[in-house]
Amino acid sequence: MDYRYESSETLRNKCVACFKQFNKMEHLVEHMRTSYHSVHEPICGICKKHCRSFESLREHLIGPLPKQECKNIFNIRGCKFCLAILDSPNARWIHQERCQFSSINSGLLARFANLGIRDNLTVDNGRTRGPQVVALACKMVGGGSDGSLDLCARVCLIDESENIIFHTYVKPPIPVTNYRYETTGIRPEYLRDAMPLRQVQRKIQDFLCNGEPMWKIRPKGGKARILVGHGLDHDLDRLQVEYPAIMMRDTAKYPPLMKTSKLSNSLKYLTQAYLGYDIQTGIQDPYEDCVATLRLFMRMRSQVHKIEDYPLASDPQNRNNFASWRQNELERMSPEQLLEISRSDYYCWCLDSRDM
Repeated sequence: MDYRYESSETLRNKCVACFKQFNKMEHLVEHMRTSYHSVHEPICGICKKHCRSFESLREHLIGPLPKQECKNIFNIRGCKFCLAILDSPNARWIHQERCQFSSINSGLLARFANLGIRDNLTVDNGRTRGPQVVALACKMVGGGSDGSLDLCARVCLIDESENIIFHTYVKPPIPVTNYRYETTGIRPEYLRDAMPLRQVQRKIQDFLCNGEPMWKIRPKGGKARILVGHGLDHDLDRLQVEYPAIMMRDTAKYPPLMKTSKLSNSLKYLTQAYLGYDIQTGIQDPYEDCVATLRLFMRMRSQVHKIEDYPLASDPQNRNNFASWRQNELERMSPEQLLEISRSDYYCWCLDSRDM
């Protein structure tokens, strides 16, 4: 057997994104067809390996079984928050000071908690240039016979500058059987004269749509606002608010921030790991959660990736990139050429920065 030939074939059948090796070129083609490698994936700044999420990149750099060469360099020049590699230890120190967010002032939180209703929700019919970004968070109390049914009892909305634009206690439509005081800080008297859920639902829905009919809302060129949050489907369901998924940025469902492809990280963990401070340490404030999700969104949005005319695998122009009828042609391509035509299967938030 010619081992040199076998070695060159193995090298030819190696994915240049994740470095997996395959026995045959047809297996590499199939891998590229289903892996959706792209410039939008988290990439190791040292060996240039593509990772599906920042969690897998973190494992690659500082996990229990990291790539040793990358770990050694990362320990000297790597930022533990954004996982970037800097030019020198001194550059890393300066960068990391800026990269680590400070926590929310506890004194401010105490004042916010006693504000009761704060309502600056306005419909501007899209007069503001570019889609506006707002973050939402709720705190739930318990309903039902065992108190396990989530009922929204407090809601907060902030703008892109972290200013509160709406904050209120919410009167649930059914009796509360567990106020979950240890984490919510909510007492019965706070909800006695609170804003009814139906009124809260209408105000938030009108504000998010911003004068645009629900059927007309689109991600670019419209008036509706981009909504940021963690577990937005659940929060909106409890608020009985309908909103298109194309306008939501959920830190619990964004692939680069997830633990695995099907398992989310908690907001508490994401804030500590990627922003550098702790939240939800006692009685929880929805303003604190809003700020954390907004900062995570801003960090993801500010990433600089290569600009592509059609960045999604679902774009019609990419439909035939890996079509089965092109199999022979694809097998003649180099691994680099296969990566060049590969596209992402999720919407990268860096694309939002090009619409602002």
